[in-house]
Amino acid sequence: MLNMKPYREVLTLPGLRPLLLVSILARVPMAASAVVMTLHVVGLGYGYGPAGLVGAFMTVGSALGAPLLGRLVDRRGLRPLLIVTTVASAVFWVAAPSLSYPFLLGSVLLGGLLTLPVFSVVRQSIAALVPPDQRRPAYALDSMSVEVSFMTGPALAVLLATAVSPEVAMYAIGAGMVLSGVLLFVLDPPTRTQSESTTPAAPLARRDWLTPRLVGLLALAAASTLVLGGTDVAVVAVLRDAGQVGWTGAVLTMWATYSLLGGFAYGALSRPVSPLLLTILLGLATIPVGLGGGQWWLLSLALLPAGALCAPTLAASSDAVSRLAPASVRGEAMGLHGSAITVGIAIGAPTAGAVIDASSPAWGFAATGLLGTVIALVVLPLELRRRQRAATRPAPAAEPTGEATLAASGAGSSSPR
Repeated sequence: MLNMKPYREVLTLPGLRPLLLVSILARVPMAASAVVMTLHVVGLGYGYGPAGLVGAFMTVGSALGAPLLGRLVDRRGLRPLLIVTTVASAVFWVAAPSLSYPFLLGSVLLGGLLTLPVFSVVRQSIAALVPPDQRRPAYALDSMSVEVSFMTGPALAVLLATAVSPEVAMYAIGAGMVLSGVLLFVLDPPTRTQSESTTPAAPLARRDWLTPRLVGLLALAAASTLVLGGTDVAVVAVLRDAGQVGWTGAVLTMWATYSLLGGFAYGALSRPVSPLLLTILLGLATIPVGLGGGQWWLLSLALLPAGALCAPTLAASSDAVSRLAPASVRGEAMGLHGSAITVGIAIGAPTAGAVIDASSPAWGFAATGLLGTVIALVVLPLELRRRQRAATRPAPAAEPTGEATLAASGAGSSSPR
């Protein structure tokens, strides 16, 4: 039986419950934006290739903007960021339905650049609201809220776009993003703990905190979402090839449900689990999924092990980055983490598509699962060397870059977790 005590304790912390509720609402329009933009561009008479290019430009803008906006939070606070991104989102989503394709292609890059970085902001605020020893269940709840948003957002968007029009759905996304920005502005969650806010911080050069260890964690985050992005495409391809494309929604819902259950179990564990180990297991569990064949129910069952690892893997990497990054640059660090997640998805989907076109749908799972595993294994020697060095020297009394805190979390401890 799962231990519910960690969840009960973390949900009593002041400010966390409203933050998680607002985060679900704020992520729904984010989750719906790609599919609505695709339907809009196709409706203009262009193919899925040009629609995919618009999505790629939006992804690039979001990946570039997240660390820059995080740096703004570090230097100016959360509310100036919310003002800038909320106004920018309102302008973009009001104007986008009337733009021609060339202008849309240019503006979507800027729109992505100034999109409210909900994911990194929420994770940064969790690090400020939750003591280090309780962050695991908090980040598990955050990962589960992401699943809820991505289960509802695209479905609502497609319903509105098909029942009314893609343009109305675009206006609705803009309204949702503005509402999200306003709610976060009113809530104004902290981005640093009280002690971090009152302690003067010396300016840190990026080379002082963007250590090989942190880069390794970002690589693991990208590897995990690369696997998820490839799985998403491969599921559709397998079912279409088998003539069961109508079951796609059901299979994807089951996959997301497994992730929810896995995230819930992860947050209730008495000991943390390494993001490195979780990423390797996620990749390995994804490789054989295609062996389930084209029967939708077999594919649903085959997705169970990998699906149960999705939310825990993302939660573990978020927790580790929040502990490793110094408070004065945590916004930029969490922004880089968000960019890594975005880049992983952007690489995984076309990689799976290319492999599927060259071979068969089942190989889409194998290719992205193997690639994610290889990236994690590249990080493994770096982590082993770091642990070996740590075991042969006394721990320092203080680590301004957050190394000591991360070691205590178990993300980089000598424990196998």
